[in-house]
Amino acid sequence: MVVQRVPENISFPVEEEKVLQLWKEWDVFQTSLKHSKGRPRFSFYDGPPFATGLPHYGHILAGTIKDIVTRFAHQNGFHVERRFGWDTHGLPIEYEIDKALGIKTPQQVAEMGIAKYNEECRKIVMRYAKDWEDIVGRIGRWIDFKNDYKTMYPWFMESVWWVFKQLFLKGLVYRGSKVMPFSTACHTPLSNFESGQNYKEVVDPAVMVSFPLEEDPQVSLVAWTTTPWTLPSNLTLCVNPNLLYAKVEDKASKKIFILMQSRLVSLYKSEAEYALIDTFPGSRLLGKAYEPLFPYFAKCLTMLCPEQMKERGAFRVLNDEYVTEESGTGVVHQAPYFGEDDYRVCLSAGVITKDMEIICPVDDSGCFSSEVPDFSGMHVKDADKKITQHLKSMGRLVHVGTVKHSYPFCWRSDTPLIYKAVPSWFIRVQDHSEDLLKATANTYWVPDFVKEKRFGNWLKEARDWAVSRNRYWGTPIPLWVSEDFEEVVCIGSISELEALTGQKISDLHREFVDGLTIPSKRPGQPPLRRVTEVFDCWFESGSMPYAQVHYPFERKKEFDESFPADFIAEGLDQTRGWFYTLLVIGTLIHGRAPFKNLIVNGMVLAADGMKMSKSKKNYPDPMEIVHKYGADALRLYLINSPVVRAESLKFKEEGVRDILKDVFLPWFNAFRFLMQNLERLEKNLHVLTSGMISLSLRMSSAPADRSEEGELFVFDERQVHLSTNTMDRWIMSFTQSLLEFFHAEMEAYRLYTVVPKLVKFVDNLTNWYVRMNRNRLKGKTDIHDNHNALLTLFGVIFSLVRMMAPFTPFLAETMYQTLRHCWTLEGRKEEDIRSVHYLMLPKPRFELIDIDVERAVSRMQSIIDLGRVVRDRNTIPLKYPLPELVVIHMEKEFLEDISSLKSYVQEELNVKEITTSSDKGKYGVCLRAEPDFRVLGNRLKGDLKKVMAKIKALSDEDLHKFLVDGQLEVEGHVLETDALRIMYAFEGSKAEELKARYSAHWDSQVLILVDITPDQGMQDEGTAREVINRIQKLRKKAKLVPTDPISVFYEVKPKGSELDRVVEEHREALIASSIKAPVLPLSEFSGDVLIQETQDLKGSSLHLVLRRNAAGSATSCNGCRFLNLVWLCGSDVKKGTILLENPARRAGFADKADFENSVRRLCEYFGTIPIEFYDLSCGSPSLVQDLFSRRLDFKSKTLLVVPRGRNINGFSFPVSDAPFSKFIEVSDNGDQAMILLENPVGNPVHASHVVKYAKQFLPSVDPSKLGLTKL
Repeated sequence: MVVQRVPENISFPVEEEKVLQLWKEWDVFQTSLKHSKGRPRFSFYDGPPFATGLPHYGHILAGTIKDIVTRFAHQNGFHVERRFGWDTHGLPIEYEIDKALGIKTPQQVAEMGIAKYNEECRKIVMRYAKDWEDIVGRIGRWIDFKNDYKTMYPWFMESVWWVFKQLFLKGLVYRGSKVMPFSTACHTPLSNFESGQNYKEVVDPAVMVSFPLEEDPQVSLVAWTTTPWTLPSNLTLCVNPNLLYAKVEDKASKKIFILMQSRLVSLYKSEAEYALIDTFPGSRLLGKAYEPLFPYFAKCLTMLCPEQMKERGAFRVLNDEYVTEESGTGVVHQAPYFGEDDYRVCLSAGVITKDMEIICPVDDSGCFSSEVPDFSGMHVKDADKKITQHLKSMGRLVHVGTVKHSYPFCWRSDTPLIYKAVPSWFIRVQDHSEDLLKATANTYWVPDFVKEKRFGNWLKEARDWAVSRNRYWGTPIPLWVSEDFEEVVCIGSISELEALTGQKISDLHREFVDGLTIPSKRPGQPPLRRVTEVFDCWFESGSMPYAQVHYPFERKKEFDESFPADFIAEGLDQTRGWFYTLLVIGTLIHGRAPFKNLIVNGMVLAADGMKMSKSKKNYPDPMEIVHKYGADALRLYLINSPVVRAESLKFKEEGVRDILKDVFLPWFNAFRFLMQNLERLEKNLHVLTSGMISLSLRMSSAPADRSEEGELFVFDERQVHLSTNTMDRWIMSFTQSLLEFFHAEMEAYRLYTVVPKLVKFVDNLTNWYVRMNRNRLKGKTDIHDNHNALLTLFGVIFSLVRMMAPFTPFLAETMYQTLRHCWTLEGRKEEDIRSVHYLMLPKPRFELIDIDVERAVSRMQSIIDLGRVVRDRNTIPLKYPLPELVVIHMEKEFLEDISSLKSYVQEELNVKEITTSSDKGKYGVCLRAEPDFRVLGNRLKGDLKKVMAKIKALSDEDLHKFLVDGQLEVEGHVLETDALRIMYAFEGSKAEELKARYSAHWDSQVLILVDITPDQGMQDEGTAREVINRIQKLRKKAKLVPTDPISVFYEVKPKGSELDRVVEEHREALIASSIKAPVLPLSEFSGDVLIQETQDLKGSSLHLVLRRNAAGSATSCNGCRFLNLVWLCGSDVKKGTILLENPARRAGFADKADFENSVRRLCEYFGTIPIEFYDLSCGSPSLVQDLFSRRLDFKSKTLLVVPRGRNINGFSFPVSDAPFSKFIEVSDNGDQAMILLENPVGNPVHASHVVKYAKQFLPSVDPSKLGLTKL
């Protein structure tokens, strides 16, 4: 195994494209489904969208939620079939055709022919299907487009017929005329839930009209309406029987009006404008006749003469409590076929009957018929102004104005709806409202308030569902009826229709079935013909659980196993759409909801809070965002927002960008840092042994035979154990706690709690664990500590990658493709683990959870955060060390937690000493309180000053008690925590001195004091760290990676300046050791300049030059440079060899640390740590101060290695110009490599390793030519 190099920089969109190609090559989605065959089923229904437009953010959001949940289910051990569906019928398609062909009336469709019209619809149904597939795939959603369903498929339509017949057989289908929302642009009624999908604020006319009483024409009722176009159809007036009405004389016109007393303000600005004559309840007006407003229906234009209409109660006053005091005049004009309440009240009063011919002079295009000759042919909305003018000319207009109110618009054509009576086919829902509520009670919704409030309230008011549409491109309603409707046959299958008509049927659209007839069972009667209506497309989508599998005609077992669905999800608007239709059909047929769990998302709005609009261009194109930031960033931005709690999201591009900056880049940097250090580790081991030493790094000790497998780093999750390092234990415990939370919340479908935790975990990983363990991870501590840190980080990132895979499938895959080469396959040889999405999610290991460590680190984090605030507040950069930090807390456990982690606090805050104390008085600190004026101002009023004085005088003891009890009584007022601002202050004789020395900060738990007294030594160290910072920035500017070997040369002007002194004093001990490279005066420079820069620092000029180094030694053996090492171990002398390059002329070390770590690891074989080096080239050994910098100066190939401080007098040491260790040299295509056969001397290398490393260094070498049989 060779650790794969991770690039320094990453383009997330580019990497996502690579992953897409990988998924395509491996057919990862379908392969994952094959892997999961035989597992328990997790059933999922996908609500079908229309393909007449491109996906918008709402589709992407809902699709992402569905993708996350189904990916989680798959990786949690389920088989999850995910089929895409298309809504291919109905208004969305027909409206597009009407616009394209200029069709405005049903007559134009009749002239064109239904067959031709439907063929035009069929052509555009899948207009954007390819775009949908591309966009959905690019977003990272896995769903099967090849095995899709379309509502236009005959087999789908047949199942819809079956569903309808089940309802018909239960007696739930009837034909009736009801006042319904009607789209005049689409020439069809809409269901009540469709009409609620698109409300807008509009300004409509508001007119007041007089209705003279027959008994006294000088007295008129004044009615109010915002729909003047309904006035020609007026049949009655309605008042509230229980509210008071007033008879007044209008002083300006001298006319006498009657209107609701509380609504006089709607007509008069002041009482001076009228004289009150009388008041009485509305019940006194019941039955009073008035003069009709228009003559159209007062004359014998219906089957009734005026006398008959009056006998029925027409043109009279009715009573009903729906008339309120909220608006208008309290007198409502009623046109029963244009208003639901109007219809109900008039029907109850006997003014109209269900079987009479309706009085509705408006056609399906919204134009007046010839029954209203004065306005015939006019669209009703256009007629408002003409009617108002006509009323004025008649002297019946009392007042005209406007009103701004919320009004329903057609969800498809975006035109105002009207309400009119239409003969329709209905499904009885109202009588089953309780059944629907019970079925809903057995479902689980996230968030639940949508179920309990919005959806529950809707169900309580459920009305019968009008499922018929007077349209063409849809599933025909399968009812064949006689002309008198005495015979009605409902067809439930193709075979049934074929049997009854004697015709072979291949398609169920109107052009194929409208001409079919069924013989009447009554002798001599004409055959039965199909009703002309088609189904509302919502009925089709509500039938999809059955129709998508062609139930009950096929796949019955599959349906039974997957019904009800485990999960569905859509937007908030579907509470009155798809969620509702699914529930109605499932409950009426099966007595239960067709889904168990449901996620409702909110609406995605433009940044200004308005609805996203293509015409306004108030939002960025989704694919531009994906190409700019990547799909994962968009997914996580949407999921980590209020929109997953059914609230609205104001979409902002910078929010997507911040996901990259705050989450992905830190996560990627931690991953890259891990892989770079694994690469460093592997490289060091290669150079040390060239195949001799092979370490299996595990959380537990490696098996004895692991070295024979040739694996340098192998992670085995099964053998993870608790590290002795506190931070290792913390991050492992935190990971397991997160896994426990992750599984619990995901199984509860609470994505809105999971994602913030995952994002917070990335912060803890990158800004705490990696940051605070960089030295351990870089190998600056002992080898075992280095191994533990690397394995801990690998395990944590590996767990995180699998947890994030459902949320960020691309980035998880990118990282996994590198990580998987370091993961052992033991015990899973038969598994396909090529993709992270093939893996099961890790389960929490409770034995690794340590709540004590998590608590301690959490407290440490609080201290560090407080300390950072103190530095910022006092403008003291972190580079400058501070003398002391005092932690004050009353609990011994808290202080012990901080003491156990004090080294981390010292390093993070750059303080020399950490002091813990429970005695704040020792530092002259006490609690003080200030009143919160905003809270207390209105509450206390006159007592404010008195209470304020008492609050400021509260003692430290009083305030401690207040913090414990949560409340305090002051001057008779009980004050709670929101009323006081608690703070700490210095007091006593040394208060000023302490205040100058310490800067205090606190949170609800702990107080810290930071000694900010300046110190020259600390100032110098801060300056040296500033120099380090400048070097590292220059390194980054040169696009170097940490493993690139360099030397740094510097020059400070003027000479002898403060900066020159600091650099010289800290050059070796701090600067060079921190950057892992030699730092030398510019006068010693030779070679090529990699990059150079002059900067101002502390009033001096700092010139920096970087040179790239080539690792090596002074001598070589046929090209490969090496050093011989001699160890003094007790009284024994041991020998070994370290290669400085392999193959020849190829650098083996990235930097000084890389080199020294390699030497140290070989030395650890003999336990010789720490060590010193001696040059044996001059007879008597001479101490080597900087081995890496001076390695090119050695005239000999031999160095002595001894424990630091060891006396070497009296010993003789071997020196050789050839390697101590036995070796072979291998050549191939001009390259030459050297393979050690033992190291140290006497420790032979396994033959398999010789082959492995020969192939590694010279990939095309022939192993048979290595001569291994001679070894």
